[in-house]
Amino acid sequence: MEVDEPAPHGGGGGGAPPRIRRLEESVVNRIAAGEVVQRPSSAVKELVENSIDAGASTVSVTVKDGGLKLIQVSDDGHGIRCEDLPILCERHTTSKLSAYEDLQTIKSMGFRGEALASMTYVGHVTVTTITEGQLHGYRVSYRDGVMENDPKPCAAVKGTQVMVENLFYNMVARRKTLQNSNDDYPKIVDFISRFAVHHINVNFSCRKHGANRADVHSGSTSSRLDAIRNVYGASVVRDLMEIQVSDENAVDEIFKMDGFISNANYVAKKTTMILFINDRLVDCTSLKRATEFVYSAILPQASKPFIYMSINLPPEHVDVNIHPTKKEVSLLNQERIIEKIKDAIEEKLLNCNNTRIFQTQALNSSALTQSNIRKDMSTEISTPTGEKSQKVPVSQMVRTDPRDPSGRLHTYWQGQSSNLEKKSDLVTVRNIVRSRRNPKDAGDLSSRHELLTEIDSNLHPGLFDIVKNCTYVGVADEVFALIQHNTLLYLVNVVNVSKELMYQQALCRFGNFNAIQLSEPAPLRELLTMALKDDESMSDVNEKEKLEIAEVNTEILKENAEMINEYFSIHIDQGGNLTRLPVVLDQYTPDMDRLPEFMLTLGNDIAWDVEKECFRTAAAAIGNFYALHPPILPNPSGKGIRLYKRNKDSMGSAEPADNDLTDEDDVDQELVAEAEAAWAQREWTIQHVLFPSMRLFLKPPKSMATDGTLLL
Repeated sequence: MEVDEPAPHGGGGGGAPPRIRRLEESVVNRIAAGEVVQRPSSAVKELVENSIDAGASTVSVTVKDGGLKLIQVSDDGHGIRCEDLPILCERHTTSKLSAYEDLQTIKSMGFRGEALASMTYVGHVTVTTITEGQLHGYRVSYRDGVMENDPKPCAAVKGTQVMVENLFYNMVARRKTLQNSNDDYPKIVDFISRFAVHHINVNFSCRKHGANRADVHSGSTSSRLDAIRNVYGASVVRDLMEIQVSDENAVDEIFKMDGFISNANYVAKKTTMILFINDRLVDCTSLKRATEFVYSAILPQASKPFIYMSINLPPEHVDVNIHPTKKEVSLLNQERIIEKIKDAIEEKLLNCNNTRIFQTQALNSSALTQSNIRKDMSTEISTPTGEKSQKVPVSQMVRTDPRDPSGRLHTYWQGQSSNLEKKSDLVTVRNIVRSRRNPKDAGDLSSRHELLTEIDSNLHPGLFDIVKNCTYVGVADEVFALIQHNTLLYLVNVVNVSKELMYQQALCRFGNFNAIQLSEPAPLRELLTMALKDDESMSDVNEKEKLEIAEVNTEILKENAEMINEYFSIHIDQGGNLTRLPVVLDQYTPDMDRLPEFMLTLGNDIAWDVEKECFRTAAAAIGNFYALHPPILPNPSGKGIRLYKRNKDSMGSAEPADNDLTDEDDVDQELVAEAEAAWAQREWTIQHVLFPSMRLFLKPPKSMATDGTLLL
C-alpha cells in the first residue's frame, strides 16, 4: 500500500499535503481494544459484569500472573445460544439494546458489545457455554473477533466460562509495563470485593491459579453488613453506621441513596469508597472529594473513611456512555445531589462525634516480671538461662510504661480506696466506676470479674513468656503443632490451647460480642435430637425418651434465651430457633458440624441458678465448641486414604499393599477432595488465626505445664 511522503515541517512550502486514507479494520479494532481493555483488571471487570447481566448466582474468577497469562471467569447464568456463538465476539454485537433510544433506559451493565471483541484482539479467548435444557455445551476459540473453528460439543456445567490467555501478547510496550503481577492482582481482588459487597445475592470467589484458598470468598447473604464483614472484616463493620438520603419532592430530580459510612472511631490510612449508581460500579471524583472534605473538617487527624453508597436514579437521568470502560457516568443535576449527600454525611458525623472509643487491653504486671518468668519456668520446663536483660529505650521511659506497675498513672492519685490500689488493671477500674453509678450492673458483672481474676492468678509466667515470644513452625500431626522459642522447639496441643483461648475470650468479650447470622434459623429441637442420637452414652435410651430430653432442653434454653443473648450473643427466637452465634475470634467461624453437641451442652451442663458457675460453664461450653478440633472426616494424607475406599472388602488387612493405596478408581475422590479442603483450612486457621491470637490474648494456666499441652 503506497503512502505519500509528508511535507516537511516549517517554511511556507509548496509541498503537497499527505493523503488521508482509511485505516485497515484490524488496526481500528486493535486501537479500540487498547481503550476498552486497558489492563487485566479491566478485562475481569467486563467479564464479571457480563456474568451478573446473565443472572448468575455464582461467579468464580481465577487469575494467573496478574491476568497476563490467564483470566478465567465462570458463572451459572443463562448461558449463550449456540446460534449466537459465531457473532459473539464481533464488535458491537449485544443482546442489551437494539436502538440508540434504548440507552435512555438501559439497566444492564454492558451495552456496547465491545468487551469480548476487544479481548480477542489482544488475547486468546475461549468460551464454554451451555443453556438450560441442552444435553451438552459448546466450546469455541476466538481470535481477532472471529471464530477459529466451529463450536465443538463438550461437557459443561450450567452457565458460561470465558478464558482469556496471553493477554497483550501482540502489544509489547503495554505487556512490559504490566510485567509485575503484584500490581494488577490486588486491583482484581478489589473489584471482586466491591461487587461482593453490593450484589449480596451472588456468591463471588477470586483466587490465584493453583492456590488452595480464595483471596475473596463471599457467600450469598440477606444483610449488607454481613457482606461487608465477610469481605473487609469485623473490625470495619464495628465502626459503620447506616445512612439514607432521598429527594423525591422536586419534579426534575428523583434520587435515593442508602449505604454505610464509618464513624469517628474508624481509623485508616486511605479512603475506601464503594460507589454503585443504578447497580453500576463507577467512580465519582467530585463525590469522593466532597466526602473526604467533610471527614477532614470534623474528625481529628483527617481520618480516612470507609464509605459504601448505592444511588438509584431514573435511568434517563444517567448518561452511561461517556467512558470506554464505563468507569464513569454523568448525572443530571450532579452538583445538587452531591451537596445533599455531603450535608447528610456531615449531620450524621456531628451526631456521632460525642464520644470516642479506644480499644484497651488489661495487663497483668506479675505476668510480665522477667525474674518470675525464669524462676517459675525452671520447675517444669527448662529454658536457656544467662540471658542479658534488655535496656529500655529512652523514648519508652514514661510514667505510664505498661511494664512498670509503679509508673502507671493511678499510682499518682491520692485518696483512692485500697481495692483500687491493689488492682491495677482496667477491668477493676471499670467495675468500681460502675458500682458507684449503678450497683445492680456491678453486681451482674462481679462474677465475671472474679473469673477473670482467677485466670490472672492462675497464670504460669514461664508459659506466658513462651506464648508471647514464640515462632510458629508448622503442623506436626492431627493434634500437635510445632513452635520455637529461643533455641528450643515445643509441641503444642492445638485442641487444648484453642479451647483455653476461646474460654478466656468468651469471658473477655462478655456482653460485647459481634454476631454470626445463620443463613437459616436452626430449630433447637432438631439440633438436640441429632446430638442425642450421636451420643454414645445415650445408646441405651429409646427414641421416645430422647425426644423428651430434647423437648426439656429446648424449654430450658428458651427460658434463658434473654440472658444468653445479652451476655454471649447466642440468639434464640420465641419459636425455639437458633439464629445467631457469637464471634469469639475475628475472622474465625467454628465447625458447624459440632453445633448440635454445643446446644446439648448448653441445655444439660449449665448451672443456671448460680451466677458465677453459670458464666463459667457457659464460657467453657463456648470454648469447647469454638476450639480447633480435628475435622470429622479423617485425614486422607498417607495411609489415611484407605478409609475412603469404596470397596470395603479390600480393607480386611491392617497393612494394605501400596498399590491398593494408589488405586484411584477405588477411592471416593469427591469425599477425598472435601476432606483435603477441610484439613487444609484447619492448617491455615492454626497458622494465621490461632497462633497470632494466642500470642495476643492467651494467658496460659499452670496446668498446661503438666497436662501435656506443651511438650519440650
